[in-house]
Amino acid sequence: MIELQDFRAARRAISNHMRLTPVFGVTGFSDKSGFAAIDQIPEMFLKLENMQVTGSFKARGAMNAALSLDEDKRTSGLCTASGGNHGMGVIHAARTLGVPVKIFLPTNTPKPKVEKLRAQGVDVALIGAVWDDANRAAMDHARETGMAYIHPFADPKVIAGQGTIALELFEQQPDLDTLVVAIGGGGLISGVATAARMLRPSIRVIGVEPTGAATLFESLKGGEVVTLPSVNTAATSLAPRQSSALNVDLIGKNVDRIALVTDEEMQKAASWLWKDLGIAVELSAAAGIAAVMTGRLGVDDPGRVGVIVCGSGTDGIN
Repeated sequence: MIELQDFRAARRAISNHMRLTPVFGVTGFSDKSGFAAIDQIPEMFLKLENMQVTGSFKARGAMNAALSLDEDKRTSGLCTASGGNHGMGVIHAARTLGVPVKIFLPTNTPKPKVEKLRAQGVDVALIGAVWDDANRAAMDHARETGMAYIHPFADPKVIAGQGTIALELFEQQPDLDTLVVAIGGGGLISGVATAARMLRPSIRVIGVEPTGAATLFESLKGGEVVTLPSVNTAATSLAPRQSSALNVDLIGKNVDRIALVTDEEMQKAASWLWKDLGIAVELSAAAGIAAVMTGRLGVDDPGRVGVIVCGSGTDGIN
């Protein structure tokens, strides 16, 4: 079980190492958005985690997990498997602790992310076609070397760190009716949805996945952890073939529904963010906005909608 006190403890632990990211209200939409029924899009409040240290919310969970390790465990260093953003978060945590770090990436990681990680001067290995392959290599490496392995989503400390976003968001914009959160492995929405339910039981929480990587959608439909035979999306940080029982359980209890969006819809949403608001994000970070602007939330009146813009990048700009 993850309790409200765990989210509050995580916030205290990481506060000196994170930014309080802003919330940006959007009340008008231009016809340049390219979305139909523009007048029906609800008022949105964007939690700009693309402005977090390392450019992504992932730094929160990685830091909380690293700080929770006892000194003997952290001395050998940290390792993980990542689609890119979690790797940057683990590097930030390792540097804060002054310990070595190794990052495993799948070969489908976008080249700019690989270059960004390697520019940090740390040990980066590209192994496997998808994240799940890289993750097996990372866990093997941790067992062989004694490094502390930090899972990107199936770790209660990581989930508690990600859930600190909900604590901040409700303080910054207390009258939200609906939260919209992109889903990769499920760590972000597990933390945000669980914390949000504890703070405000009436809140509506909607997750968003790519149509080509509907990992949690299929798992919730099947009532168990489902491994997809393959994934097919350019939003590679939303594309593990499998989540975990912990995440499936938390999401099943705290998320109202999961919406699916196409790569083209995410691209259009990312382009709108850039052209109308000057906000540059990776394709994955536009998933929530795509769900709002295509009417995929599945509710007639979503009210005031909070959307977590989860990571910076340029692959959404065209």
